Amino acid sequence: MTLKELNEKISQCQKCELCKTRTNVVCGSGNNQAEIMFVGEAPGKKEDEAGLPFIGSAGKILDEMLESIKLKREDVYIANIVKCRPPENRDPKPEEVIMCRDWLNRQIEIIKPKLIVLLGRHSMDRFLPGQKISIDHGKPKRYNGKIYYPVYHPAATLYRRSLLKDLQNDFQRIPTIIEEIKKAGKDEITEG
Repeated sequence: MTLKELNEKISQCQKCELCKTRTNVVCGSGNNQAEIMFVGEAPGKKEDEAGLPFIGSAGKILDEMLESIKLKREDVYIANIVKCRPPENRDPKPEEVIMCRDWLNRQIEIIKPKLIVLLGRHSMDRFLPGQKISIDHGKPKRYNGKIYYPVYHPAATLYRRSLLKDLQNDFQRIPTIIEEIKKAGKDEITEG
């Protein structure tokens, strides 16, 4: 199955209650052969309206972070753990995350990214349960044959400007981590 075919299936999803309040399903966007995949929490209002991830205020910060490491959206793939906007931008419920789990897993299988950057605590909880973003951000982790890199969610920096420096520093490490992965082999990195 191609990513386009999968995303067509995702766009028809009615597994949970979020299908009743969404405007659009936000499957993801970017390079379907990306070395780096970014996974956020859930679409916001603007994303729901446009059907594209990270196009609001947090998206502008993400774009700036990508530009700081000489990348563009077309170079990476951007998705969320939940494909439909939760009402009033509330946190996704555990059952909603579970309902979307397969979709995201299949996107990862098709894209085969070398590095999955987890944007914020909800995304981190989905892949690295029991970890704390305040402690584990900026530390690559190997889990189930994949390499994850948790960082603060760009939206968090809108509310806590003090986190922006941490986000910038964590992004600056991404090119080095990718090079380490390439040199050592797909599953080998220096953790922490």
